[in-house]
Formats: sequence, structure tokens, C-alpha cells
Amino acid sequence: MGWWDRFGLRRARRGGKSRFDRPAENSDITSLIEFAKSRVGVEFYVEPETFATNTTAVAVATDGEWIRRRVGSPNVIRKVARDLALPAYDVQIVGYPRRMREWTARNKRGLSLED
Repeated sequence: MGWWDRFGLRRARRGGKSRFDRPAENSDITSLIEFAKSRVGVEFYVEPETFATNTTAVAVATDGEWIRRRVGSPNVIRKVARDLALPAYDVQIVGYPRRMREWTARNKRGLSLED
């Protein structure tokens, strides 16, 4: 069974209001899964669909490192999170974690974790 069927991406691609973004692909979901399996304490934050982008998810590790990928539908990332036994939060309700902003600020300045 492919990712499209397993995580419901085929159903998630129907309709929607985004106009400029490309649809979610297998590689997007695979990237989130690989990130989650290779880091400690990963949490998913689901971002809503907008006029310009489809639904996305941000995976944030304990140290604040993060990636954002298209997921097609909130149900897709919730299923991935459930399969990996990781939490998935609605970013409109809980917001982004502070460690994510701190990690981004450190990397913009070119500082390492030890600095």
C-alpha cells in the first residue's frame, strides 16, 4: 500500500482552497517521518490551509530543530503522529514552541548549540 492510500493523501487532495501551492507528495510525508525517527522528542504542529498553501505540518525536535512539509490534510499528519506515537498539536490553538524560535535565531546568527 502506498503513502497516498495509507495516509489518505488521495482523499486530502480533493477540493481545498489553496490556489498557488503544489499538492502534498509521498516525499513530504516521508521527510516528516524520517525527521521524527532520527531526532529525540519530536512533536508535530499542524498549520491550517490558506489561500496560498495547502495544510502543512511542522515537526519540532527537543533541541528546537524543525522542518515544515505539506501534508494535504490535518488527518494525514494526525495518523502519522498516531502511528509514530508522537503528539500532534493545532498551531492555531497552542502556537509554536519557544525552542523552535530559539533554534531559528541561533542558526540565523551562525551559532552552534554549544555557544
